[in-house]
Amino acid sequence: MSQELKRSLGLVDATSIVSGSMIGSGIFIVTTFMARDIGASGWLLVLWLITGLITVTAALSYGELAGMMPNAGGQYVYIQRAYGRMISFLYGWTVFTVIQTGVIAAVAVAFAKYTSVFFPELNTVCIALGSFLQITFAQLLAIVSIVVLTFFNSRGVQNGKTIQLIFTSAKLFALFALIILGIAIGLKGNTLIENFKDMWSASKTTINNGVITVIPLTGFALAGAMGATIINSLFSSDAWNNVTFIAGEIKDPKKNIPRSLFLGTLIVTIIYILANIAYLSLLPLHGNPAASDVIGQGIMFPNNDRVGAAAASVIFGNSAVYIMAALIMVSTFGCNNGIVLSGARLFYAMAKDGLFFKRAETLNTKQVPAKALWLQCIWASVLCLSGKYSDLLTYATFASLLFYILTIAGIFILRKKEPNTERPYKAFGYPVVPAIYIIVTTAICIDLLIYDTKNTGLGLLIVLLGIPVYYMTKKKMT
Repeated sequence: MSQELKRSLGLVDATSIVSGSMIGSGIFIVTTFMARDIGASGWLLVLWLITGLITVTAALSYGELAGMMPNAGGQYVYIQRAYGRMISFLYGWTVFTVIQTGVIAAVAVAFAKYTSVFFPELNTVCIALGSFLQITFAQLLAIVSIVVLTFFNSRGVQNGKTIQLIFTSAKLFALFALIILGIAIGLKGNTLIENFKDMWSASKTTINNGVITVIPLTGFALAGAMGATIINSLFSSDAWNNVTFIAGEIKDPKKNIPRSLFLGTLIVTIIYILANIAYLSLLPLHGNPAASDVIGQGIMFPNNDRVGAAAASVIFGNSAVYIMAALIMVSTFGCNNGIVLSGARLFYAMAKDGLFFKRAETLNTKQVPAKALWLQCIWASVLCLSGKYSDLLTYATFASLLFYILTIAGIFILRKKEPNTERPYKAFGYPVVPAIYIIVTTAICIDLLIYDTKNTGLGLLIVLLGIPVYYMTKKKMT
């Protein structure tokens, strides 16, 4: 049995994994949170544009590292080359504990949540251990979806590739349809024009015991609010780096990984900005949670924060709830396939270095790391039952940002340490663009630590907990 991964994925496959892993349920929800936090259409679009620039810039910078090290494990390998084994272990530890598995769990629960639109019985509690643990059928369905995707991916990378192409194509088509119809219908009315009046008058809107409070934002207060709420759009744009984990299975990886990173992130950035323009074309930005219709509720207060469903109801009427539920089911299922497929390759690379369970380094007869896939599946399933997946997303996004900063800083370190190493692709705009990325993202992390100390502090704590674990597991795990 071969113990080498088989290179069978081309540029289209890699680009599909980048874009498909990025687009989950976030784009249909988080604009609501951002609208309440910032209260101005101009600043809302600026935040999505900044998110896109951050993401595309990071992807272009990763292209240099991907070309230098076209190996399974991707970002884990880059970090190890620049900083050594302990820092790379901390990255892998954080990916396993919250980044990858936490996102898999959250996306699976979102899939189950929207499936319950068709089958409300899924929200019924089926297992109860007092108030300590209550498990619904929806949580069990989330676990089943993870198990199914893990099974198909364990049967060969071609299965994962096929699922990814089908679901990514379907959700891109549906999103473009929503965008085109939304903007076309919205332009016939005055909603977009009204939303762009006073487009820079920012404010934070809160509701407490039915009382709405609006606080104007200017100067440092505005900068702080933008820095804090951008984590929502950054979460929606995360997971683009997953394609680097499967470098060992991509044809001509020195060229195709950098290209797929750029194309995938650019496609998603354009879609996200257009989707927000569609929302602003169909719904007023401001609203009232007590209103009886989606126009009155606005972007700020749609039912269950489902701004995508609210926008679609303007286009499709009452059937929009089911149309959007089906779209998000497709979107989340396809998103999770890409994350499940790629994450196990990182744990496979760690195991080969003696930094993860030894059994995870073996390939099955289909030449995929099946044991790593199932270990990932087990922990993600546990997180589905924990009920803490929303918190995990905050921890995961903050932790991801920390390691993105470290990875891109690694470009400078490796340029000095290995000046003669072949670099088929050079980091875009080096040294200015990578430096700007590091400065901007560091500022966002500091802002998050100030304005969301509890959640981001816990994210940092999870990373640091890996230090004692590393010293306890320096030898190969058995």
